[in-house]
Amino acid sequence: MANLRAFAMPKWGIEMTEGVVAEWMVGEGQPFKKGDLLALIETDKITNEVEAEADGQFAKLVAQPGNSYQVGELIAVLAPADASVSADEVAAFVASFKPADTKVASKAGAKPAPAPAASLAPAPAPEPQPEAAKKIEIPEDANISPAARALAQDKGVDISGISGSGLKGRITFQDVMQASLPPAPAASGEPVDISPVGNALDGIYASPLAKRLAVQHGVDIGAVKGTGPRGRICKADVLAQVPEAQVPAAPSKPAAGAVEIIAMSPMRKAIAKALSHSKSTIPHFYLRSKVRMDAVMAMRAQAKAATGEAPSINDYIVRACALALMKHPDVNIQVHGDEIHRFGSADVSVAVATDKGLITPIVRAADQKSVSAISREVKQLAEKARSGKLAAEEFQGGSFSISNLGMFGIDQFDAIINPPQGAILAIGAGTRQPIEIDHALAFATIVEMSLSCDHRAIDGAVGADFMRTLKELLESPAALVG
Repeated sequence: MANLRAFAMPKWGIEMTEGVVAEWMVGEGQPFKKGDLLALIETDKITNEVEAEADGQFAKLVAQPGNSYQVGELIAVLAPADASVSADEVAAFVASFKPADTKVASKAGAKPAPAPAASLAPAPAPEPQPEAAKKIEIPEDANISPAARALAQDKGVDISGISGSGLKGRITFQDVMQASLPPAPAASGEPVDISPVGNALDGIYASPLAKRLAVQHGVDIGAVKGTGPRGRICKADVLAQVPEAQVPAAPSKPAAGAVEIIAMSPMRKAIAKALSHSKSTIPHFYLRSKVRMDAVMAMRAQAKAATGEAPSINDYIVRACALALMKHPDVNIQVHGDEIHRFGSADVSVAVATDKGLITPIVRAADQKSVSAISREVKQLAEKARSGKLAAEEFQGGSFSISNLGMFGIDQFDAIINPPQGAILAIGAGTRQPIEIDHALAFATIVEMSLSCDHRAIDGAVGADFMRTLKELLESPAALVG
């Protein structure tokens, strides 16, 4: 069989069970080079760019864009770039394909383990090797996945300088693969020829899709700062330089009387599954309070006058929640079956709306960070969330959630708990209301807040005490800048 190889649905993260092929970037029979962008694959929360690990071509594209496929399932057939493959050979290969055992890959945090008929990359043509890779000794207690360890030893990669992207800093297969690549050339910032003809973009460290978008929209990609791994320029970096008028408009609404059927994205299905489970299995109860925000608003105004910029009101609320959680550890929890996990730091999840659904990136140890630091981190996380670049550890976990709809003019609402967390705070808009202060009528900016609690783990008195502390911190916010 003309050295055919399988291109199976890869696995990113322990919890991934399926993915959607959002778009094929290379057609059948079209040769590609190592590093070219082959496909965009959507998981529950992010969109991944899949690159070629060697030269080759697609003998057959099995997966249809927009459809879901299980991890390890065949989505395309690869062949050497110069191979001539018959339809019968491809059909026989597809019929004989057996998925690799993805359980090992799941535990290792790596791609599915390749089998003779289930490799994730085309087989590179044999090349003379000047010398064998230097033997690398890796300590037994090193924080590295088994697949990454094997790859590092095979390629002679020194892991001492690798910053792990896995859970708790664990070095993953992808980390070692990136470290084994030659150093990427930095963009010079000088004008470059971005016409479709020629190879003027070859020296720019950017994804093929980013390069195509730069040509399409007339963006000087040499002046774009990359936010991808090792400074790589990605799709979102180029689109950020495109005037809004040039960005494709949102799909038009269906014609009168027509019905448009839209399949749920993996992210939307994950949200539906998690929240349906939460609402049907977790006994919610709600504690509501009205909080005067004038003191926080005055503090923010002072910060803006002093520095020219200031954190948002939501950043102050994140800080206040973190301090209140430290005082009330019975709210700073997760619920796992019959066990309650209490956390020693406040890992606050902040709900961010994206075009694909809601995602909750986490401000880790928010109790140990200033409001300014929280503000910078929330902005970075929100930007990554909207561009689909969040790493798994940046949105999975957390000990408490905040959902703020005040900017949409919503006065008050109750949020659904984000399992396995035990509580979530819903924040409405600030409105000027008449209140009594020291036996006199006055006006104040009032925000209505609602705390949703899991009654299996949090009692009413515990939640009420937390809300009282939160209110005190926001109405007398001196402690927030300590």
